[in-house]
Amino acid sequence: MKKLITLIIFSFILIFSACKSGTDHQDQKATSDYETGTFGYDLEFLQQYQNTILLKNGNSMLAVAPDYQGRVMTSSANGMEGMSFGWLNYALIGSGDNAPHFNNYGGEERIWMGPEGGQFSVFFKPGVSFSFDNWQVPAPIDSEPFDLVNSNDTLAVFKRDLNLLNYSNFEFNLRVNRTISLLNENTVSKLIGMSINQDIDWVGYTTENTITNTGEKAWSKETGLLSIWILGQFISSPDNTVIVPFIPGSEEELGQIVNDTYFGKVANDRLAISDSLIFFKADGNQRGKIGLSPSRAKNLLGSYDSAKNVLTLMFYNKPKNHDGYVNSMWELQEQPFGGDVINSYNDGPLDDGSQLGPFFELEASSPAATLKSGRSLTHINTTIHMSGSESSLNELMIKVFGTGIEDIKQALGK
Repeated sequence: MKKLITLIIFSFILIFSACKSGTDHQDQKATSDYETGTFGYDLEFLQQYQNTILLKNGNSMLAVAPDYQGRVMTSSANGMEGMSFGWLNYALIGSGDNAPHFNNYGGEERIWMGPEGGQFSVFFKPGVSFSFDNWQVPAPIDSEPFDLVNSNDTLAVFKRDLNLLNYSNFEFNLRVNRTISLLNENTVSKLIGMSINQDIDWVGYTTENTITNTGEKAWSKETGLLSIWILGQFISSPDNTVIVPFIPGSEEELGQIVNDTYFGKVANDRLAISDSLIFFKADGNQRGKIGLSPSRAKNLLGSYDSAKNVLTLMFYNKPKNHDGYVNSMWELQEQPFGGDVINSYNDGPLDDGSQLGPFFELEASSPAATLKSGRSLTHINTTIHMSGSESSLNELMIKVFGTGIEDIKQALGK
């Protein structure tokens, strides 16, 4: 199973970043045209420090940062004055500094590469111990820009050539192509399987992420493989629940339903499992992470904030046939291609009370890329935010997840 960072190691990351906490807006200009929490406010903030591309189609808007690897920083379903859905680390962005090991700028959809740990890791140099002091997110997917190829009102295209060395001393030469596209109503309706009610505000976008082996050597399991890893950081709240459908069946046949021991086992009052759904409390009050293997995961996960009446959906292309999923556990692994395909992380305070967020994450990964020279692998990720009346969202959730709002509330004792 994919284990990204152990509890102690991740605590070090948060300690380094706690003084740059994402809720401090002191670097924002004294007067803004928009209220805190709106898309317009966040767009103005980003434009002070970064070249920020605005994609829009009516009231659907995205803020995209080329210097942050073509990252979708945040979005709105209701124009400039609409709710801003992405979590931003205001202080780190405003400082202009590079943090050691990892620059957690935030943003609701970014591209990374796996694996993070193990004998094929691209986050550790060959031969070093798997400790925090030796862990480093590769600069091309952390602090360096992607090249903007072209853009228009609803589309932005990026590329970047990368050289990554893994723990087993194999060098990957690759090109990353990333295209971000705003979706129209017809496409969103097809994805959710029903027409969108008129009282629902929505924004949807797809990212198509392709890696191509530009080197002369083929990528093999013997020397290590890469995967495309998409992560989104969103604003948590006390009434927010992550919803993950899974493939039912016996553990003897399909393995465990959910891996919930990334940072210590998730407490029973924060995780509930029904016949076909997993409910995970994403309130930003206690660190925890869950993951599903390819034998259990479907091509969808999401979240619902019952106080704000916001439903978030993440779809991705999950192939039927694959060569395994990379394992990111920080150790020499017995099963380096036995990792998870989807994950969700809930942020929380450290023992000293400091905290990086609060935020929560939705994540999806491609299979391990067994690529000959010149061949490519593509991972497609789609994010949709919807806000509106409880009755309309309830109808939509029953269609998408097979359960309604009251069932979600009762699952975790709300």
